[in-house]
Amino acid sequence: MKASYRLLINGGVLSPGELKYICNAAESLGLNAISFGSRQDIIFPDKIDKHLLKTFDKLQVVKPNDEKIENIVSSYVSADILPSTSWLTSDRYLYVLEQFKHKLKLRVNITDPKQRLVPLFTGHINFIASEHEDYWYLYICLPEWKKAQMYPALVYSWDLDKIERAIEAILQEEPENVETIFELVNDAVETNNRTVDKPLEIPFYPFPYYEGMNRIGDKYWLGLYWRNNRYDLDFLKALCDLCAENKIGKITITPWKSFIVKGIPLKAKLNWEKFLGTFGINVRHSMLELNWHLPVNDKEALNLKKYLVTNFDQNDISTYGLTFGITNYNKYTDYFTSIVIQKNKKPESIGDFIIRDTYNLLYAKNFDPNTRDYVMHVQDVDVVELPGLLMELSKLYFEALGKEREEEPAEEVNKEVLETQVYQCQDCLTIYDELYGDITQDVLPNTAFEDLPDDYECSTCEASKRHFEKKILSK
Repeated sequence: MKASYRLLINGGVLSPGELKYICNAAESLGLNAISFGSRQDIIFPDKIDKHLLKTFDKLQVVKPNDEKIENIVSSYVSADILPSTSWLTSDRYLYVLEQFKHKLKLRVNITDPKQRLVPLFTGHINFIASEHEDYWYLYICLPEWKKAQMYPALVYSWDLDKIERAIEAILQEEPENVETIFELVNDAVETNNRTVDKPLEIPFYPFPYYEGMNRIGDKYWLGLYWRNNRYDLDFLKALCDLCAENKIGKITITPWKSFIVKGIPLKAKLNWEKFLGTFGINVRHSMLELNWHLPVNDKEALNLKKYLVTNFDQNDISTYGLTFGITNYNKYTDYFTSIVIQKNKKPESIGDFIIRDTYNLLYAKNFDPNTRDYVMHVQDVDVVELPGLLMELSKLYFEALGKEREEEPAEEVNKEVLETQVYQCQDCLTIYDELYGDITQDVLPNTAFEDLPDDYECSTCEASKRHFEKKILSK
């Protein structure tokens, strides 16, 4: 499988005009379809005349095998249609994404922890919305790091690009931990940070069904998925025209090789259904085959998926809420599915012996990819064993669903902390938690409130220390 040209799509968000321009460009380059990537980018799946690319100056093109340029991922696609943090609206996403105008050297994710459609931790820089309006948790996992580490402050919406640029600039110093990064970033740029007053909480929801025409309030939204990830250019151009007629401003790509159109007027529903029928579009694929993450343009992975889905269907198995990924030995990937099917490298053949492919099965702890902790279920099994083993995992998932979830030890500690006393500013309700200290004012963790200097001020509104009152912070 050869690498392909990629197009950067900031946060996976496009206007109909931009998508139509891309379709016309692809057609001029000799293509009849485009594909979507796992980082909400667009991929040219077939060979093109690279010399013609320069005639399309609006395209943000990344050459094959160029891994130094990354696309930014966002959960804008889920805003207004899936569970969300109240202040993180579609407009707020667009304002935040507008900051990022440079070509990123690091993978950046900008996400809402209350949605499940877009992974939270697959970036090097992961901004995750907090409950405080316009403030974000930041989890950093640089390419050479093994695990993500939490930045010791909440960062302000309008500082996100500034902080990302500063981190890019210090990569040559090879920082080994997040504390070093925090110090270097603070030395380099001025930011409006806020104290972390509670750990990040990520609620668990089964993975949503996102295909078809769905009503939210006085509008509809449409999710479209093609199993071969080759989206016909004529269909896409006609869809862009229909969006323009209905005054729909944005089309959004998901990380699941699909896309969503939001804001379809109620009175236009029949026209949209007629449009889909005219092009013969199926908008109700089986849940068994919808939630899969496969490498782009990989026929072998696609055939394996078809084989497994057929077995699920024949055995009448439910996989609602589960997601599956197929990967192989020679491609490192950040898993973000419930279950991973990992192909092993073949040993060198001896004589005329035929060596068959073998696979490993991994599943996320609690079947929740956001735990970032994968458990090896079986190793070195033949392809014919996979359907039965996957059905076994599916049963384990449903048996555990709804039961008390196994938490990380650190999270157990944090739950205890949430029940202890804190100090709250009576002017702006900012919390001082002795466990975390106040990194914005160089107050170390585990500093008692009584030990704060008399001139200590609220990190948000600058109210004096006497404006803080003791509170019990409940779960």
